[in-house]
Amino acid sequence: MRAAGRLLQSSAHRPYALPPGPWIMRQNWHDLLFAHWPVPVKQLRALIPEPLEIDQDTEGRAWIAVVPFWMSGIRLRATPPLPGLSRFPEINVRSYVRHGGKPGVWFFSLDAHNRLAVAAARQWFYLNYFNSHISIARSGEGIRYHAQRRDRRAGGGEFLADYAPADAGFQAQAGSLEYFLAERYCLYAGSRDGRLFRAEVHHPPWPLQRASAQIERNSMTEALGIHLEGPPHLLFARKIETIVWAPHRIH
Repeated sequence: MRAAGRLLQSSAHRPYALPPGPWIMRQNWHDLLFAHWPVPVKQLRALIPEPLEIDQDTEGRAWIAVVPFWMSGIRLRATPPLPGLSRFPEINVRSYVRHGGKPGVWFFSLDAHNRLAVAAARQWFYLNYFNSHISIARSGEGIRYHAQRRDRRAGGGEFLADYAPADAGFQAQAGSLEYFLAERYCLYAGSRDGRLFRAEVHHPPWPLQRASAQIERNSMTEALGIHLEGPPHLLFARKIETIVWAPHRIH
């Protein structure tokens, strides 16, 4: 609770105010690679429901990202971390949207090496979580990450890469591409019956670093019909603490 209180004391960096009501969950995210590719807006529009707007950067580009990382310290408010649910690796495929003036994240898929967490997140947050086998190995500052989707509810997906930070780090400035890609404080999701939800998130400003990556295999977007071309825009973050609010319906 003390750590969450410390997080809540610092909110001036947010693009809008903290949400009302109590947060419900804490998470720590580690060793994140943000690998982004620009994609045509029309291609994303066919995959993201109205009335969500496709968010575009200052040059009018839409983006899709593959983000491998691992989580720890996952727990509900006023409860200790639960064995088997508090620590596992995850990789997600995401893009960026807006609704009611709030920029946020739209997740096409989230693959986790934890069947209980997958079931809970699908039920509670309306997110497209899938079961995957994920292995992570660290060598010095670098990470070797391999994810292989193993879920009948989704098409295939695999990601195999070596990545590492490539500089001392920086904090993204408002108006920059890095700020557009990273500094987002809510997520959007849709239920099977067409309802839309928003869940608020809070954390410090991202401690970003430029990154290097050797991506050997990446088929995480093929089930969407999106073929990623060219070198990605790469960012790295070693760790960030987060708190999450319950999703609420938007109209």
